Amino acid sequence: METRNPRRWWILIVLCLSSLVLVVDSMALTVAVPSMTREIGASAQDTQWILDSYILVFAGLLLASGSLGDRFGRRKVMIIGLLLFGVASLAATFCTNAGEVIGVRIAMGVGGALIMPSTLSILITVFDDEERGKAMALWSSVSMLGLVGSPVLGGILIAHFSWHSIFFINVPVVALAVLAGLTLMPESKGPWQKPDPLGAILSAVGMTALIWWIIDIPQHGAFGGRGAVTLATAVLALAGFMVWENITPAPMAPLVLFKHRNFSGGSLSLTLVQIGNGGLLLVLTQYLQFVLGYSPVKAGLAFVPLAVAALVGNGFGAQLAAKIGNRLLVLVGMLVMASSFALLTTVSADTGFTVPAVALGLLGLGAGLAMPAAVGALMGTIPPEQAGVGSALNDTIGQAGTALGIAILGSLLSSGFAARMPATTSGEAKHSIAGAIAAAHGDNGLIHAAREAFTSAMSTTFTVSAIGVVAAAVLAAVVMRDTKPTATSEAAAEAEEPALAA
Repeated sequence: METRNPRRWWILIVLCLSSLVLVVDSMALTVAVPSMTREIGASAQDTQWILDSYILVFAGLLLASGSLGDRFGRRKVMIIGLLLFGVASLAATFCTNAGEVIGVRIAMGVGGALIMPSTLSILITVFDDEERGKAMALWSSVSMLGLVGSPVLGGILIAHFSWHSIFFINVPVVALAVLAGLTLMPESKGPWQKPDPLGAILSAVGMTALIWWIIDIPQHGAFGGRGAVTLATAVLALAGFMVWENITPAPMAPLVLFKHRNFSGGSLSLTLVQIGNGGLLLVLTQYLQFVLGYSPVKAGLAFVPLAVAALVGNGFGAQLAAKIGNRLLVLVGMLVMASSFALLTTVSADTGFTVPAVALGLLGLGAGLAMPAAVGALMGTIPPEQAGVGSALNDTIGQAGTALGIAILGSLLSSGFAARMPATTSGEAKHSIAGAIAAAHGDNGLIHAAREAFTSAMSTTFTVSAIGVVAAAVLAAVVMRDTKPTATSEAAAEAEEPALAA
């Protein structure tokens, strides 16, 4: 008997649009950073907060928003998040200084936190095990198209308008996603359970403090200034959260999921990949614009190999996962990703774009194979009634990895650049390639030194990235278990379907 939702593929379109708006914003902003910082006079610290304030709020609220979706309705929470994200994006078009941009980015982070867990939770409840891999691959493919399309679109907008226009492109995407969600998507929620306000507060405080501490590491050190207090707050809140969730009769977060090898292995390996990927696109964008002299549009087009290869990887990955299982696919994909980082370590100021293009192709292919398989394996362990908070739990871990990666790689890049610049260099020119080129005023010697220093420091960051992704591959191979269905398990599943339906 057909039990699948007949509108499930239409629903997938809504989910893709909802995720696309987050990708479009992130990538377009990355390309716009050089232009925006010049126009609003943002310092290096302002720029970091423009990028990281979103992650700070997003990661801090994910668990609470996932729980809200399970309790009050995933479609309702997702549409509220889309509306908030769209209004904040529209407000950003009127910003004139760094403080205002940071403010709207915080509001967008709240909206994003409401959107992301709902999209994944709706996907895993609408699609069964047989179709979930294909749906996940299509969902990832649309995100990858946004990944490459939004920088190109952002570059065109910057070339013809101002940096404000990169936020405006979110508005029509949000409007379309809201309209489609209201007309095509049914509401879904988990069974009623008592609210867990203490768990929500502890998770939000703990994750916000943790990400804040990570973001502050490059400026103040791990334990300098307010670092020790922030870290202590994070540890106490998160420890309290874990204790409380294990003793309360109605826990907000199903921490028991970590006892499942595919969930724990998939989550932790994806976290290591996020650490390795942290800051990758921002670093490469600076290389393309400041070392190779690309325009914003050309810099956006340079990521085409990444998107095309990822689409190919997604297509093959969905078929291979059904044949060889997720674990081997994750291992192979992550090793291909690691090879791309290893290749990027060889880039110098005179390399040009050929080597980065090949590396981006390898990175896209590896990500297309590994990421949907890893996410599909761990999401398959989450019970439907906890789909929202379960997916939020995975997203939260991933966002912590992203923030940690940005902090680690950003700190390595900044300190490595400063160490390699001439001793006589001072001010912003000592700490960033953008500052050095702005201060050069035609001094070819300083420009050459800055480019050499940047590419050398960039190679160090990609070495760390390669190590992180290899560690993720090993972890996935050791911890995860192959979920390839066998004839016996398929027969058993068919025999159990009547009982499960009842």
